[in-house]
Amino acid sequence: MEMGSVIQFLENKTILVTGATGFLAKIFLEKIVRVQPNVKKLFLLLRASDAKAATHRFHDEIIGKELFRVLKEKCGSDFNAFISEKITLVPGDIIYADLGVKDSSLRQQMLDQIDVIVNLAATTKFDERYDVALGINALGAKHVINFAKECGKVQVLVHVSTAYVCGEKGGLLQEKPYQMGETLNGVAGLDIDAEKKVVEEKLNELRADGATEEAITSAMKDLGLERATRYGWPNTYVFTKSMGEMLVGQLKEDLPLVVLRPTIVTSTYKEPFPGWVEGVRTIDSLAVGYGKGKLTCFLGDVKGIVDVIPADMVVNSIIVAMAAHVNQPGEVIYHMGSSMGNPLKYANLKDYGLRYFTEHPWVNKDGNPVKVGPVKVLTSMASFRRYMAIRYLLLLKGLELANAAFCKYFQGTYLDLNRKIKFVMRLIELYRPYLFFKGVFDDMNTEKLRIAARESGAELDVFYFDPKCIDWEEYFTEIHIPGVVKYVFK
Repeated sequence: MEMGSVIQFLENKTILVTGATGFLAKIFLEKIVRVQPNVKKLFLLLRASDAKAATHRFHDEIIGKELFRVLKEKCGSDFNAFISEKITLVPGDIIYADLGVKDSSLRQQMLDQIDVIVNLAATTKFDERYDVALGINALGAKHVINFAKECGKVQVLVHVSTAYVCGEKGGLLQEKPYQMGETLNGVAGLDIDAEKKVVEEKLNELRADGATEEAITSAMKDLGLERATRYGWPNTYVFTKSMGEMLVGQLKEDLPLVVLRPTIVTSTYKEPFPGWVEGVRTIDSLAVGYGKGKLTCFLGDVKGIVDVIPADMVVNSIIVAMAAHVNQPGEVIYHMGSSMGNPLKYANLKDYGLRYFTEHPWVNKDGNPVKVGPVKVLTSMASFRRYMAIRYLLLLKGLELANAAFCKYFQGTYLDLNRKIKFVMRLIELYRPYLFFKGVFDDMNTEKLRIAARESGAELDVFYFDPKCIDWEEYFTEIHIPGVVKYVFK
């Protein structure tokens, strides 16, 4: 594995980015144009019906974000002209062949000019509708690699997956590809074409029965979870991402392929500034609930490792991997996480939250600071169910009896509490595999990439991606939690 200057590698390159409005894609775009203004062009694939809709999404969901503040200050009055010169918007959708690009002239430009493709398009909802998740995470990956093989000069494809394609496996989890049809529980018969037919048949059946859109959505969510657990995956997201990996691995032919598997992606560590985050992610929802005084208990193994990695480190690893694997046929898997080199425990995370919200209490809607204290720790699903039964289910049973006695006078309260309990139980069931996760992600390949970059003169001060340098207490109390709070309050 040889590479020189990564900044020089980016010069005069034409890069296609799918999923351009996503969290990582925005950080990737900003980084490229900030550190290498002589990049030739970035084609951004945006889910849009036409050029006007794509332009609106670009300005509203990408360039209008605070993330681009540093670049705007650097460019000054030339910012808009610079962006117009470097970026070409592509209305389309990876759920279609040819990425849904309708403009034949634009499509030909892409086929003739693209050097590198970075596939960041994904739906990350654990219980996404199965038809939607299969279309984006699995079949979308197939459409991207087929498009890549049509490009005349493409030198490498980076497909961004997730480390949690491993499901609920424990121990040391290696950087190994999935073979077509491989399952986590050994159950035979996983066939992606057959899965597509299962989806089509279910949709046709629901529509023939006159199901409402709400009922169809619910049924398709249930179908996704059912198909995932059938083959050993805990949710629709990681199941469909696994199928996406299988497809790109099988179809790559001589195309250099990098599959990058990040763990839980958090706010930026350093660039373009610390603490930029978008959306309230898994662990962030716990932090926000705790800060607001609504989370009084924690379910999980406090001694367990929570594998998080800042978003700018993920982006830097993508860029370095691009430079390392140009014109190198074959497939390589990279785990991008921290559990191997700098493990963080849930117990530490709990302490950081207590410290931060004690020093900087959340202000409620009445203008009063919310006092927080140590949370009650529930270390098993059985203890959680007991907790829910004592705290909520007895009250629900009481309301049910009162309803019967008082002609359904408490019906509204009963239904509201029942709905909230079901929502919490479903949420816990979805997140359970990660709250009790026992795996550590081997990052031998990623470490080799760091060594190769260091030895060949790549700018690791610019493209840093080693989590061993992170002081987790400082990161969470001074960067990440303040960033999440700022996002929630904006």
